Amino acid sequence: MRLADGAHAISHDLPAASTTLIDVPIGAGDALGTSVARLSSLLMVRDRLAAALLAHGGPAVTIGGDCGVQLAAVPHALTHSPDTCVVWFDAHPDLNTPQSSPSGAFTGMVLRTLLGHGADELVCADPLAPQRVVVVGARQLDDGEAEFIEQEGIRMIAPTAGIGEQDAGAAMIAELLDAVESTGATSVYIHVDLDVLDPGIIQGIGSPVPFGLSAADLVAMIAALRGRYALSGAGITEFAPASPEEADDDMATILRIIGALTR
Repeated sequence: MRLADGAHAISHDLPAASTTLIDVPIGAGDALGTSVARLSSLLMVRDRLAAALLAHGGPAVTIGGDCGVQLAAVPHALTHSPDTCVVWFDAHPDLNTPQSSPSGAFTGMVLRTLLGHGADELVCADPLAPQRVVVVGARQLDDGEAEFIEQEGIRMIAPTAGIGEQDAGAAMIAELLDAVESTGATSVYIHVDLDVLDPGIIQGIGSPVPFGLSAADLVAMIAALRGRYALSGAGITEFAPASPEEADDDMATILRIIGALTR
């Protein structure tokens, strides 16, 4: 419910004429005999969002909810821009499978599912290639995720020590642009899980991990990507404020990120 509250809080500051609300199931959902928690709800949200994106047609910014919304949003972007590189800003790489996940929570399996490994009901027919993925800001990995990253050679850009320092930010931007260029992509899909930010900057996140990005560095990296590549789509996820007051405190940072994605 905190995730739903967070998405609604953001929607209040978006232009109504260009905003579409997707109804999500109120019930928890059922695993349907799998080890993926709430699978029935995940399928319903995926299908409803996919229909809305199809009606929209072009690039869109999807506001979650958790990272599971990318299960519809990323394939939509790839349909229109198959040469897209997915830049995954996240404190966690979300590369677990149902077998390796410690919790069964799909939010930790999303990117791995987009890459073609996961519950049969959720894997898409034309999965994303690992060579078209760059993960930025991840600093809490499970063993299975680390093994997969090494096996597939997925590019990882760690938060640079000295959060907010100009030289550190410039180094990360240079490394990011080099990583995306190496994929041969001409467009980018930008996923932002808000826990990529340092928890000292944002309160309303459910899985805070210390030593994250500063808002200034995140915005600067998004701006650098936008300056060089077409945007095939974007997502902002995992805003889970505990109270309206907490949501208000975080909103300026979130709107700054949305501004970088949409300007």
